[in-house]
Amino acid sequence: MKRRIAIVGCGGMGGGHAIAIGSGTGNAVWGASSSNDLDPNVELHTKGDTDISKKLELAGVYDINPERISWAESMGYKCYESFEAILEDEKVDIVLVATPNDSHKDLSIRAMRAGKHVLCEKPVMMNSEELKEVMEVSKETGKVFYPRQNREWDRDFRIVKKVYDENLIGICTRIESRVHGSRGIPGDWRGQKKYGGGMMMDWGVHLLDRMLVLVQEKVTSVYCKLTHVISKEVDDGFTIYLTFESGLTAVVEVGTCNFIPLPLWYVTGDQGTVKIDDWMCHGKMVRLSSWEDKDAKPILAGAGLTKTMAPRDGNSLQEMELPDVEFDNNELYSNLVDVVNGTAEQIVTQEHALRVLRLMEAAMESSETGKVIEFER
Repeated sequence: MKRRIAIVGCGGMGGGHAIAIGSGTGNAVWGASSSNDLDPNVELHTKGDTDISKKLELAGVYDINPERISWAESMGYKCYESFEAILEDEKVDIVLVATPNDSHKDLSIRAMRAGKHVLCEKPVMMNSEELKEVMEVSKETGKVFYPRQNREWDRDFRIVKKVYDENLIGICTRIESRVHGSRGIPGDWRGQKKYGGGMMMDWGVHLLDRMLVLVQEKVTSVYCKLTHVISKEVDDGFTIYLTFESGLTAVVEVGTCNFIPLPLWYVTGDQGTVKIDDWMCHGKMVRLSSWEDKDAKPILAGAGLTKTMAPRDGNSLQEMELPDVEFDNNELYSNLVDVVNGTAEQIVTQEHALRVLRLMEAAMESSETGKVIEFER
């Protein structure tokens, strides 16, 4: 059954959803000032993507900002006069909450009590206690509450997941995941603590979510350092060290004052290394052909010689392109509709979102206390 969805909050995220769903492609093409600016000749689907126009229809949008409403009207979208008007519309099946983080709880609860299912932007709540309350309302009303963790469908993550799952570089021993920018923290509500601003809430939720999806183990310890390079009110970056029960270690890092960015991913295994440099997935994979390297010769390293750190020649290493991956970019939207229709289970579960929030809280506690936090021992 095709479902109708209304969006509350039509800023960067909500507007992206409006374009993605309104165009029927699942892709947000920013830079379009109106529907006329969307080139009909541009193929927005990726091979294998679900045609969400057959499953999901945009009912309309609402925002408290008149400028955003004007933009939505220019795109040809229906604009509701209030959030209450969305709740009163019997033709709306799902409410998509894409407002500042501090309002997610209230809007989600009101929507479910009004008989609507909810797709909620990340981080779904300000803290784990709020999410527990929302989960209770979801259970009480029988309405779907779906956390939107969309970056599980990023190509760079899918490549790393394939490498990890298929042991393409042997047993992974260390995983580094980072996002580096150089524009500081956004000058909107994301820079204000009362609205749930800061990079931990904005990007940390994405990177920690993906790390927990990737490594299906308990996290035994967390150590974190938040940074305040420019912003004093909220964190503008952080570095988190995670230890998993197998001994695997992970580094999760976000920076907004990095003018020479480090790779998005750097993954080491006992048989190779993978590096992904950027969003376009430039990078490479190197695999070990043999541990034997009989011809290793010392090299000059600064003021001395080293044989241990001498680079390998091509005889014992195999350099190759990153593995190809195929996936459905619209799987989250599609799964949402299937769950509402009662034909599927949630891919991104409430329990998973709760674990991510708890891990974020442990990281922030670590930064505040300067201590390593035991997590899931």
